[in-house]
This record gives sequence, C-alpha cells and structure tokens, in this order.
Amino acid sequence: MITADRLHSVQEYYFSKKLREVRGLINQGKPIINMGIGSPDLAPSPKVLETLRDCITDTGAHQYQSYQGLPELREAIANFYQQKFGVSVDPSTEILPLMGSKEGIMHISMAFLNGGDEVLLPNPGYPTYASVTNLVGGVPVTYNLTEENGWFPDLEALSQKDLSKVKLMWVSYPHMPTGATATLDQLKSLVAFAKKYSILLVNDNPYSFVLSNNPTSILSIEGAKECTLELNSLSKTFNMAGWRVGMVLGSEEHINAVLKVKSNMDSGMFYGIQKGAVVALQSGQEWFEELDQVYTKRRELMFQLADKLGCTYDKNAVGMFVWCKLPEGSLSSEAFIDNVLYEKDIFIAPGTIFGSNGEGYIRFSLCVKEEKIKEAIARF
Repeated sequence: MITADRLHSVQEYYFSKKLREVRGLINQGKPIINMGIGSPDLAPSPKVLETLRDCITDTGAHQYQSYQGLPELREAIANFYQQKFGVSVDPSTEILPLMGSKEGIMHISMAFLNGGDEVLLPNPGYPTYASVTNLVGGVPVTYNLTEENGWFPDLEALSQKDLSKVKLMWVSYPHMPTGATATLDQLKSLVAFAKKYSILLVNDNPYSFVLSNNPTSILSIEGAKECTLELNSLSKTFNMAGWRVGMVLGSEEHINAVLKVKSNMDSGMFYGIQKGAVVALQSGQEWFEELDQVYTKRRELMFQLADKLGCTYDKNAVGMFVWCKLPEGSLSSEAFIDNVLYEKDIFIAPGTIFGSNGEGYIRFSLCVKEEKIKEAIARF
C-alpha cells in the first residue's frame, strides 16, 4: 500500500515515539518519573463528575449532538469570556465548541489555507502548528522567538520580509513552551500587524488560568475580531484533558468557515461531556485558587530540581511548565535529557521538540505529584 504524499511532510509526534521508549524502560522495571508531558494528573471538580454521572439517563443523551454544541454550553463559554476576560461574544454566532483545541488547529487550517499559502509559525512553539500546515499543503514560515526579546516576535523584522503569500499566523500567549506572557500593548501590536498585512491571526490560549495573575484574551483588543480567532480549552484549567473540550471564538464569518469543515469531519461531542463542561465553566474563584495552590507548591520544588541541574529559569512565567536554560557548556538538549533519563530514570522534555530555538533549553511539567518531584530531587 502506497501512502499519501502528505505523510512524507510529517513525522510521528515526538511524545508518541519517546513515550514508547519510556514505557519500555518501565516494563524493564525502571522507576521512571515522567516530567515531560503536560497532562493534568488532578481530577475535575466533584460537581463536574456528578453532572456527567447524573445526566447520562437524560432523554436524547446518547444521540448525535449538534455540530455547534448545546446552546447552554455556548452560553457558558460566552459568560466565561465576559467574566474572566471582559470579552463579549455572541453565543449563537461567534463560538464553536470543539473536541479539544488541537482539533481546531486542523479545522482552521483546512478552512483558510490553499496549497502554497504561507503560515507564520513560532520558533519555539507547539509542533502541531507546523505538522498541520504541512498536511494541508501550506508552507511553514517560522519566526524567531528569543529569551532576549521576551519570547515575543520582532514584528519590525517580520515587516521587512515578503508577506504577500502569508494567510495565517499562529501565536500562543501565554506562550507554550516558555510560559511567557504578552502585555496588552504587545497584543495590540499583533492585531495591528495582522490587519496591515491581511493575515488571519490565531491565538492559542489554553494556559491563562494556571499560575497567572492576569488572564488575558487577544479578543479583548478593540477590532481584534476582524482578523483574529482564539482557541481555548478546558484541558488545563479544569483538569479535563481526556474529555476533549475546546472552543474557537471569533467573528461570525470566520466561525462559519470553521463550521463548514467541522460539520463534514465529525459530530458534536457527547452530551454528558458538554453538560459537565457547562458546570466547569461556572466554577467559582475558589476553584482557580485551589488549583494554583497545588501548582505553586509543585513549581517551588521544580525550581529546586532545576537548581540541582544548574539551570536558570523565569520565576514569573505562567502555565503548567517550567522552561529552563541549560548551564553553559552543557550537552545538547536531547543528549542532556537522555543522560538524565538513563542515569536518573527521569524523563524531561528537550526544548528542541518545539523548534531550533529550543536548543539549550529543557521543559519540566508540573503534572507531577509533590512526592515524585521530591524523589527526583533526591536522585541528584
């Protein structure tokens, strides 16, 4: 069987391949501590779980669901954005629930990219932006993010390039993997840049509520809806990664384009999951405070581990990762993490999986219990 040419443009996802190696070591009896993956190990709130349990006998619960999701879910998303970000969106026309925001990356790319269209991708950044661009026949054009520039693009330098073929630009603030944030002025500059060059700007925003004192949406910028979509997710904020609940928000025109793709590729998400998502989005402030208390304790311990390795890091970064710069004279990022994996039985993500500008960096996940982080520290 000859596979499609598009498969030659992508490789197996790094974590898919590396975790097979890690599982092999575990099967050999190695006491591996996995600090590489950002999969929340905490549970959703009891109310969310009770809602899922109680609604599965509702009439129609097991039938196909609307491609646009339950009206009450869209209302809950709209209310959440109004309360948390000060952003007003029409729940009927400017919100589309998704089976996880990763699905949205594919749907958006299919909705707006023709073969040969160029896409601006952050380096470092989420690898899926590049792989999806390749799969749909787009042309990846990376832009550099550096620690010296606060992991924010140099828009003046970008403006000097030929942008005539650029259709789409991916950004992610708070930034994955570094945890860097963008000020309102920086977000305004991104929107202005997108408008000037007729680029559809997409902000991937799943980390605003983890260790963040100032949650921000790019849609809060005046006029942003004209040229901007925002992806968000319940995975990190509400410990619902396996539930696959995401959403995309933007203008009616842009949302309808994404809906055309989604409605031809899948159906609506399971009724019980949607009902649970509604309850999660209605969580009070105590939920966010308790979540941050857990992650704050873990982060302080992770800082100690980073210190043991001689790494430096930004204590003000947000999200559920600690992005660390390796000490001068270290091995490459991948060689460094392999040494730690095979000598100390600890798996850490190398910065290079997020792009060439990740060389010299490693990333720790905070989805690890305190006792395991303490055990890792003790191994050094």
